[in-house]
Amino acid sequence: WTPPAAQRGDAAARDLGATLLFLLSRLNIASKEYWVRQYDHEVKGGSVIKPLMGAACDGPSDSAVMRPFLESMEGIVVSHGICPRYSDIDAGAMAAAALDEAVRNALASGGDPGTFSALDNFCWPDPLPPAEDNRQKLAALVRANRALAELCITYGIPLISGKDSMKNDARVGNRVISIPPTLLVSLVGQIPDARLSVSMDAKHPGDAVYVLGRTDRELGASEYFTALGLVDTSVPRVDGQRNQTLYQALYAAMQQQLVASCHDLSDGGLGVALAEVAMAGRLGIVADLRDVPRSDGIMRDDEVLFSESTGRFVVTVQPSDVEAFEAALAGTAFARIGQVTATKDLILTGLGGLPLLHLPVEEMVRAWKTPLAFGTEVTP
Repeated sequence: WTPPAAQRGDAAARDLGATLLFLLSRLNIASKEYWVRQYDHEVKGGSVIKPLMGAACDGPSDSAVMRPFLESMEGIVVSHGICPRYSDIDAGAMAAAALDEAVRNALASGGDPGTFSALDNFCWPDPLPPAEDNRQKLAALVRANRALAELCITYGIPLISGKDSMKNDARVGNRVISIPPTLLVSLVGQIPDARLSVSMDAKHPGDAVYVLGRTDRELGASEYFTALGLVDTSVPRVDGQRNQTLYQALYAAMQQQLVASCHDLSDGGLGVALAEVAMAGRLGIVADLRDVPRSDGIMRDDEVLFSESTGRFVVTVQPSDVEAFEAALAGTAFARIGQVTATKDLILTGLGGLPLLHLPVEEMVRAWKTPLAFGTEVTP
């Protein structure tokens, strides 16, 4: 395997408010409610965290929580992680990010990280001769397996099943079209008491807004740079040891009922996560990017807003629980960046202390729901 030559996309969008609306309408981020509503997600009334939650029952849950036995309050959590774009740069980083995303999604709903098991579902282009670039595709498979094994050992997660699909190619005339090397990680875990499950929607005006985890300049194959047509090799890398410490602390805070809402950061980074938390709760958020935990060095507003660094969450906490929550997270990377507001607007201050964007929640909801709404054409 030969890594691609290092490239950095330095162009930046001028209007970050318009950019965030555009990202919310991209098909990888847009609301999937149209599809979700077509499938039954209730069995014996046992779902606790449903696919869609919040004030209008349309917020995108990180995972599903169910009570399989209604005579017990014990619950199970089911989540997924998939990051196929990253394999254009490094399939090892892609595989690690997919596992970490599945872990974050399950933890965000209150799952006990000590109980997680995973399924590795490989969807790969043909890595054998006479397939084109077969050695590169085979090397990508080796890197993905190594990264998956290393992170599973770090997190203590067994792989209990999986699927290998190695012939995902189509021939159109003389042209061979191959899918990106892709790993879908499905994860299942336990919640000792389903009543302690956490949903992703903002709950109360006045609640404190936190960012957990460190933001690095990792925009390679991000939704943001992909939308701008920028090539960048700074694909997100997973620091399993650092993340594990944070995940254990966050779970302990959830067990103490100190977390009002929790949402993981993935496609579109912090900007999209804040928008989704606000939209789901039909409440506003006022936040300051200067307070976001980030790596040393100069970063731009758009880099902090749209980086897809792994191991991060947006959490809201009631004012009465702030002191205990911060004590529970001591020793990890976290910071209070703002608060939930009754005014239904997302208002962000940039790194220079100047206003960065101001978007009404309803405008964000329209951008987010339009692409896949029934009877609505998808526009470029």
